[in-house]
Amino acid sequence: MKKIMFYCQYLAGMGHLVRSTEIIRSLVPDFQVCFVNGGQPIAEFELPAQIEVVHLPAILEEAGELKAVDASADIEVVKQHRIQQLLAVFDRFQPDCLITECFPFSKHRVKFELQPLLDRAKSASHPVRIVCSLRDLVMTQALSPEAWDRKYEKVCNLVNRYYDLILFHGDPQLQTLADFFPLADRLTAEVYYTGYVSQSPPETPLGFMDAAHLSQSTPRIVASVGGGRFGYDLLNALKQASPILARSIPHQVYAFAGPWMPEAQFQALQQGEGSEPVPAMTNFTIRRFTPHLIQYMQTADLSISLGGYNTTMNILKTGVRALVFPFISENQAGEQSIRAEKLEQLGVLQVVHPADLTGDRLADKILTYLQQQPSPHSFNLEGAANSADRLKALLCQQPIAV
Repeated sequence: MKKIMFYCQYLAGMGHLVRSTEIIRSLVPDFQVCFVNGGQPIAEFELPAQIEVVHLPAILEEAGELKAVDASADIEVVKQHRIQQLLAVFDRFQPDCLITECFPFSKHRVKFELQPLLDRAKSASHPVRIVCSLRDLVMTQALSPEAWDRKYEKVCNLVNRYYDLILFHGDPQLQTLADFFPLADRLTAEVYYTGYVSQSPPETPLGFMDAAHLSQSTPRIVASVGGGRFGYDLLNALKQASPILARSIPHQVYAFAGPWMPEAQFQALQQGEGSEPVPAMTNFTIRRFTPHLIQYMQTADLSISLGGYNTTMNILKTGVRALVFPFISENQAGEQSIRAEKLEQLGVLQVVHPADLTGDRLADKILTYLQQQPSPHSFNLEGAANSADRLKALLCQQPIAV
């Protein structure tokens, strides 16, 4: 059985971890997989039991700087430990394929460890195929034309020096690599459009709370903000909108704040007027996380969320009515808005704007949108399975299923 070493680093949200995990689920029937996780572990997050998992000393990004999750650790020391551990894992595991998630198109802050790893793979005594797992939109920061030209050249040189294959997790009906990377025709690596990577329900059964919530017959609004570092304003507006909605429609809100929403913000969402806790029987339920988000979306009357890749794919897969607030971060200035606005033009979802983040405005938007039906789409959502098929063709000389 061929061996794949899959490197994943998430620095702010958890979307890269979710997408990578879904791809790995499709790899385990045919490959031995070592998953290297460089981000902060998430309680309750389910990784496939059949894989080897290596946790590097976790890092994150704050204010444009890398920091160790362990606040007592010096980041430079952590970097050296990570390099040593990565190379040791490579030497021990002896992969036939190394996959880097998003790098070299993004994640340049971890080049300090990926450059030595790529060099080790290129100089290995046995052939090692090097693959980039790439989402549909990266490189959307606000930079000068000169800075972009330098960045494009740097990425092109890295791809051409090291990589055999780019698995582009998108559908060219909506987005192509050349749309954001003008040097695509100079890349020597094959660019393979896998389709979008959509989630499947987790293997673990529903816990007591999820089972109880999903069994309710009250019309359901599900709200989610990914990892939670940036979603407070949206959930707070929905909290204020919920009692206004209750005057017009019966409903129950299930909101998920994410594992990394600051505790003070999470506590504020749990409070009623003043400092009193929200009564248990109100129609607004707030929790940190569920591994079963897609089941909530499958049965929801409305989804309200940020515009990250994985939540958007859940919207496309379930066909749920969806209001999306594209969060604009410093590192990905247009990623969420570009995707959301294109899908809004196709009638698949509706965009929430900053001015909508008041109780009255959001309640009105929800009531209006509930009268509409989302338009159907024909996007390829089999990105995980198609990635596995392409890797089997690359490593095992198996033909790609048509």
